[in-house]
Amino acid sequence: MAVRKFKPTTPGQRHKIIGTFEEITASVPEKSLVCGKRSTGGRNNTGKMTMRYIGGGHKQKFRFIDFRREKDGVPAVVKTIEYDPNRSARIALLYYADGEKRYIIAPNGLKVGATVMSGAEAAPEIGNALPLQNIPVGTVIHNIELRPGQGALLVRSAGNFAQLTSREGRYCVIKLPSGETRQILSACKATVGSVGNSDHALESSGKAGRSRWMGRRPHNRGVVMNPHDHPMGGGEGRQSGGHPRSRKGLYAKGLKTRAPKKQSNKYIIERCNK
Repeated sequence: MAVRKFKPTTPGQRHKIIGTFEEITASVPEKSLVCGKRSTGGRNNTGKMTMRYIGGGHKQKFRFIDFRREKDGVPAVVKTIEYDPNRSARIALLYYADGEKRYIIAPNGLKVGATVMSGAEAAPEIGNALPLQNIPVGTVIHNIELRPGQGALLVRSAGNFAQLTSREGRYCVIKLPSGETRQILSACKATVGSVGNSDHALESSGKAGRSRWMGRRPHNRGVVMNPHDHPMGGGEGRQSGGHPRSRKGLYAKGLKTRAPKKQSNKYIIERCNK
């Protein structure tokens, strides 16, 4: 995938950088794998705004993605590579040999017509999902489960990948995109390869209106508010100083939010540097 820049014929075009969509092969999603998506506008069931800066945006349909990959031993052919408005990565439509259709996250290098498979007997090739115990050490992976059969929870966004670094008994040691190194059960599944659409991080909207199309309303900073609106508001002129904090007074930078006695802490070998 590549990105394209525009000549500044208008102010909105000057800084606009978007993807080329050259890998997309279908513009209409598979009807049996989508459903309507209701937008809340940041309101709860009583109509009260509980999340700020959300609202509007283009109407979207939700695509059901197969994160479990439990159809072991059944080969599938990649029919299309499609755009998904609900995620940064592209999705691939699979036609299984038994007639079933499913969407998966499209890994980097997966082409239309390729054959993929899941299960312990699958080869460690791009797009195949297999248990960590069957994946060679050093392999780049994504869509990693935390519990066997639960479905992939880790490394699912565009351009991300993890690496299987070693094995220790029943566990595999995985280096995650954040820099964290942790143990995951060898029976958990992962997909070989990195997530596609790696140039997503280079994209730039170019104008505020493009954010509105995506359902994002203008976001105003706390320091420009009044004292009763935000802890960082008020003051004569541009007042600086004080620790950055949220509207409710919680520290916004550097405050550790992970529970110190969380059970899964024992599986983390090395924390990320962030």
